[in-house]
Amino acid sequence: MAEIAEIKEIKKNFKNSITGIELRSPLRATVSIRPDKLVKITEFLYHRLNLRFIIASAFETRQGFEILYHFSNDANGLVLNIHVVLSKKKPEIQSLTGIFEASSWIEREMHETFGINFLNHPNLEKLISEGNWAKGVYPYRKGGK
Repeated sequence: MAEIAEIKEIKKNFKNSITGIELRSPLRATVSIRPDKLVKITEFLYHRLNLRFIIASAFETRQGFEILYHFSNDANGLVLNIHVVLSKKKPEIQSLTGIFEASSWIEREMHETFGINFLNHPNLEKLISEGNWAKGVYPYRKGGK
């Protein structure tokens, strides 16, 4: 499979920040990165490679809390996922709201359901659970807390 141009650019500019690359097809790929490089790489994707932020999704594994940030190159149909793994003991990462206002609600939802702290988020207030579960309970966490 030929190398995806966007991944070639990410490798060229952030070689030491990449922890893995998975090519699923010529138009689907995941780049795993160090969590502390999320903002720099995201800014590069948006400002230099013209990728659009679609959404983010989180899940819990043995490794920790994993987040996939989904991006699209609408011109060629590429969907590129940026993958990070966060510690189970202190799951936190920089918010992307300073780059994409649209990331606000999904970060709030992940905070509320997984207990992931998004640093510098302007408003991590409850979004969906008001009165549905107790404070400190995260329903999507294995074991709930």
